[in-house]
Amino acid sequence: MTVELEQLRHLMEEQLRLSRTLKTRVAELEGARRAPLAVVGLGLRLPGGLSTPEAYWDFLNSDHTAIGPIPADRPGLRAAYDPAGGPGKSYVDQAGFLTGIADFDAGFFGISNREAEALDPQQRLLLETAWEAMERAGIAVRRADRLDTGVFVGIMGAEYSQRLAPATDKSGIDPYFGTSGGLCFAAGRISYALGLAGPALSVDTACSSSLVALHLAAQALRREECRYAIVGGANLVLSADLMVSLCQSGALAPDGRTKAFRADADGYGRGEGAGVLVLMTLERALREERTVLAVVRGTAVNSDGASSGLTVPSGPAQQQVIQAALQEGGVRPDEVGYVEAHGTGTRLGDPLETGALQAVFGAAAGARGVPLAIGSVKSRIGHLEAASGIASLVKLVLMLRAGRIPAARSVADGPLNPLIPWADNHLTVPDRGTPWPAALPHRIAGVSAFGLSGTNAHAVLEAFDPQRVAALLPHRAAPAAPANAAVPAPHLVTVSAKDPSAVRQLALTLASRLAGLGAAELSSASHTLRTGRAAFPYRLAVLGDTGAELARHLRAAPITDASAAFPQVRLHWGPDAPGTSAAADRLAAAFPLLGAGDQRTDPTPDRLARMLTLLGVAVRTGADPGLPAGVARLCWDDQAHPLLDGDPEQAPRLLLAALSALFQAGGDPRFDALRRPGDRIVADLPVYPFQRRRFWVDEPDLTPTTVAAGPSGAVAGVDGGLSHDEVTDSLMAELREVLHAEEELDPRQSFLEIGGDSFTAMLFVKGVEQRFNTTVPLELMDMDAPLASLLGCLATDIVGAGRLVAR
Repeated sequence: MTVELEQLRHLMEEQLRLSRTLKTRVAELEGARRAPLAVVGLGLRLPGGLSTPEAYWDFLNSDHTAIGPIPADRPGLRAAYDPAGGPGKSYVDQAGFLTGIADFDAGFFGISNREAEALDPQQRLLLETAWEAMERAGIAVRRADRLDTGVFVGIMGAEYSQRLAPATDKSGIDPYFGTSGGLCFAAGRISYALGLAGPALSVDTACSSSLVALHLAAQALRREECRYAIVGGANLVLSADLMVSLCQSGALAPDGRTKAFRADADGYGRGEGAGVLVLMTLERALREERTVLAVVRGTAVNSDGASSGLTVPSGPAQQQVIQAALQEGGVRPDEVGYVEAHGTGTRLGDPLETGALQAVFGAAAGARGVPLAIGSVKSRIGHLEAASGIASLVKLVLMLRAGRIPAARSVADGPLNPLIPWADNHLTVPDRGTPWPAALPHRIAGVSAFGLSGTNAHAVLEAFDPQRVAALLPHRAAPAAPANAAVPAPHLVTVSAKDPSAVRQLALTLASRLAGLGAAELSSASHTLRTGRAAFPYRLAVLGDTGAELARHLRAAPITDASAAFPQVRLHWGPDAPGTSAAADRLAAAFPLLGAGDQRTDPTPDRLARMLTLLGVAVRTGADPGLPAGVARLCWDDQAHPLLDGDPEQAPRLLLAALSALFQAGGDPRFDALRRPGDRIVADLPVYPFQRRRFWVDEPDLTPTTVAAGPSGAVAGVDGGLSHDEVTDSLMAELREVLHAEEELDPRQSFLEIGGDSFTAMLFVKGVEQRFNTTVPLELMDMDAPLASLLGCLATDIVGAGRLVAR
C-alpha cells in the first residue's frame, strides 16, 4: 500500500510539472501571437517639401499647410479644371502636391535610363523611402545577403502608365509597360532592388491600404515569416480621371482643403506622398540594440459589409475594428490619450467617426477626467488616399516619441461641426499644441483608416519606455551585462556611395552632425555608420578622438575608387618580443567582441588572425624575419599597415587605421565585432544623398495622328572588313541605345550592374541580330560577366563567322 501511494504521489507530481510546462508554453504562444512590435526606421516624401522626420515634426508644430496649385507638369489636371464644374470637368485646382517627382537616381538602384523613364514615380518614391528607412534603422542592405525582410505596400493607382499608351497610339508600349505600372510590382520591385527574401505584397483597399499593409506585416512578423518588415504606401495625382470622377460625386472640397471636424467641412482635399516604416519584434529590436521609435501594440481590419451604400461608412464597423485592435494589444480604452482619426472632413463621415470614437472611448475618458484628443493630418497635407495611413502613422510615431500633441486646428478655422454633439461627448480637437496629458501613465495612441472600398483598419501604438519592457515582454530573459571596455580607442567612421559627389555630400553632412556629439553618442554614431550602411565603390574613412576632429577629417579626406577586385590580405610578423601579448590583450580589452574565444596563452599571431577573422578579413599568415621584433603588419598589393609596433598602448589605434585603409582599398570588413559596450544603433543620422536626374514621359497629345510608315528594317551592307574592336564598339553603341544611356558604359561592370535585365537583353539581342544579320547564341549572353568580356565574346563569334552586315 505504501508503494502504491508513493507511485501515486510521483505520478501527481509529474502531472503537475507537465501542467505547469503546458501553461507556460501556452502563455508563450499567446504572447508571440500578440507580441509587441518595434518601429525602428522611417522614410517619407510629403507635400510641402517634407523629406525628413525632423522637417515633418517641425511642420506639424507650425501653423502651415502644404496645399497648393496644380504644378505646371500636370497639364491634364489643368485642362480638366473649371471652377463651375460640369460634365467631364473638375472644380478643384488645389491639392497637397509633391515637387520633383520626375527626378530619380536610377543608377543607384541599377535601373537603366530606358526603364526609369517608364517607371511609375510611385515606385521610385517607394524605393527611395524604403532605402532611407532601412538606413535609419541601421540595417545594412546588401543584395547578396538576401535579408529576411518582408515588404507590404499600400497603393491604389497607376496613372503614370496611361501616358505610355494613349488611346490613339500604342507605339509607346514596350516590355516595361507592365512592370512599370502594375500595382504588384510596387512591393516586388523593392524586394528585387534591395535583394530581400521575405513576402512581398501590394495592398489596395483604397484609403485604408497602407494601414492594412501594417496589419499584414504585423501578422507576418509574429508568425516569424520574416525578421524585418518594410511597411509603406504611395500616392500621386497624375491623371484627371479620378479627380473628375470625385468632383462629379461631390466628394471633394472646392478649395482642395480637408476641414476635419469643422463646421465648414465640405468634402476632402487630395494629396500626394509616400512613406515607409521598418518594423521588427520588440524583443529582437532590444537584442540588436536598435533605437525603438515606437511600439505597435495591436492592429485590426474589418469591413463595413452591408452598410447603406458601397462607399458609405459604417459607425458600428468602425467601433468594432477599434475594439479589436485594443483587444489584440491588451490596451484599455482609458489608457489611450490620442487618436489620429481618418477625418476626411465630410458632413457625413465626421459625425459617424466621432460617434464611433465616443462609443469606444467616451465613458473611459469621462471617468478619468481627461478627454480624448483627436485630429487628422489630412487638414494640413491633404488626403493621401492609399498613402494616408502611412502619413498618419509617421505622425503618430513622432508624437509619441516627443510626448506632445500638435494642434489639430486653428482658432481662425471657426467653429466645430454642429452635427457632432461636442457638449455630450468626451472628445476634443485641440487648437494649440500641448504636452501629453500628465494624468495618463503611458503614452498610447490609435490611428484609423477607413477605405472607400469598405475596408477599415485601426492600429494602437505606444511610446517606447525602457521601464515598460518587463510589462510588455514578461517572458524575456534579463539581458546579460555587457563586458567592460576599459581601454580607450579612437572612433572610426566609414562613408561610401556609388558616386564621388554623393560621398563628398554625405561626408560634409555627417561632419556637421558629428561635430558636437559627446563621447558616448559619437561611439554609437560611428558604430551605426560602420555596421548599418552598405559599402559602395567610392569611399572614405577617418579616425578621430572627438567629434570636432572627425568633422575636420571628413571635410578633407580624399575619396578612393574601390571598384577593382580586392587582392589577398596577408598578415606578417617579426620575431616575438616582450609586449606583443600585451598588445593583443589591449585589443581584446578595447573591443570585447574581438576577445570572444581568445586564448591568452596562444601565440600573438594566432590571436591577431582570429580577431581579423571575426572582422570578416581572411588573411594568409607568415613570419617575416626582416621585420623588427614585436612588429606585425597587414599587407595587400604594395601596401603595408602596422598592427603592432612594439607599443601595446597603440594597438587599438593601429588596428582601426589598418581597417580604415583596408576599407578604402576595397576590402569589405564586417565591423560588428568593433562594437563597444553601450554602443547602439542611432536612428537620426544622415541618409544616402541620391543623385537625381530627370526621367519623365510627358502626357500625350490626345489629338488623333497618323503614324507614318517607317523603314521595313532593311540594313545597309558593308564590305565585311570590320575588325574585332570595331564590332565591339558597335555592340557597345547598340547597348547604349537599348538602355537609353547618355553616358559611356563602364566595361568593368556587368550587364545587370548597368541596369540591364531580361527585357533589355531581349531588345539588345534583337538589335544585334538585325545589325549583323546573325543569330546570337544564348549561351554567350552571360549577364553576370563584365561588359568587356560579354561584348568581346559576342564580337569574336560575329567576326569568326563572317557575319558582317551592319546598319
